[in-house]
Amino acid sequence: MTKTYDMITVGSASVDAFVGTDTKKFTILHKAMEEDVCLPIGSKILIKQLVYDTGGAGTNTAVAFSRLGLKTGWIGKIGNDQNSRHILAEMKKEKVDFLGEHSTGGTGFSIILIGIDKNRTILAYKGINDTLSWNDIKTKKTKWFYIGSMLNKSYKTTEQIAKYARQHRIKYAFNPSAYLAQKSLKGLMKIVHGCEILVLNKEEAALLTGITDIDINLKKLQKHAKITVITDGPRGAYAYNGVQKYTLFPRRVKVIETTGAGDAFASGFTAGYILFNDMEYALQMAQAEAASVIQHIGAKRDLLNKNQIKEYIKKRPSRITKETI
Repeated sequence: MTKTYDMITVGSASVDAFVGTDTKKFTILHKAMEEDVCLPIGSKILIKQLVYDTGGAGTNTAVAFSRLGLKTGWIGKIGNDQNSRHILAEMKKEKVDFLGEHSTGGTGFSIILIGIDKNRTILAYKGINDTLSWNDIKTKKTKWFYIGSMLNKSYKTTEQIAKYARQHRIKYAFNPSAYLAQKSLKGLMKIVHGCEILVLNKEEAALLTGITDIDINLKKLQKHAKITVITDGPRGAYAYNGVQKYTLFPRRVKVIETTGAGDAFASGFTAGYILFNDMEYALQMAQAEAASVIQHIGAKRDLLNKNQIKEYIKKRPSRITKETI
């Protein structure tokens, strides 16, 4: 008998190499919406720290949901190499079922350069993450889907998954990256429209709508997604359900490395909403997950379980306000 899941995540998988160097070697060029990291050509820079972990939105969020007590599967595409076996072994350990497909080709791999102010530059090799097809999916029996950012053929497959979810009255969350946000709201409408929860950061929201004002973007995007959440880095986050705007003011924490913070926040909010149907508590859970992740190196190893997140919120709650907009 086919298992029914509480959550199936759809997204990429990778092995991540975190590289810590002497940041004085970096030249930082500031632009309107990004920071360029430049290294001197022909130089040899000593690595002070090298850490390997697994990453990718599909596996990061799957582990988050599983640790919070949801029966979880992950849909993705991986190869048959040692990196693939490492990813699958970790998913098994985390009680996440792999519901995608093996194929020939390289599994995703990323090199993360840890730089100024503990931010990072990621060199991402997508590999066969971009080749997921509808026929690769082993089961779709679930109460929720979580759709991460996928490109090329895999993006078209996520459009099919969103359509399937709407047809079968399955709720889904969507967390597009800047890659996808550049397609504009019209370009992503096949997934955004009918979405239960849409989570994105301030820059991605601006790319999606062409507007920088957060309140306008919350309203504009909520016309298509039941709940819209926009994050704003250390300044907090905003959530809107069509009536109330919730503003999260996070407590300050020591930042070690920021990879995985967006996945942690989005999965924490979605899990909180599923488990408690409470916008404020969902924001507390989202912030607790993100804060835990950024205090360590790696996108998922310090995600919290049910007891840990409850204790974190009890000891270090963030301030949340709400207003009608």
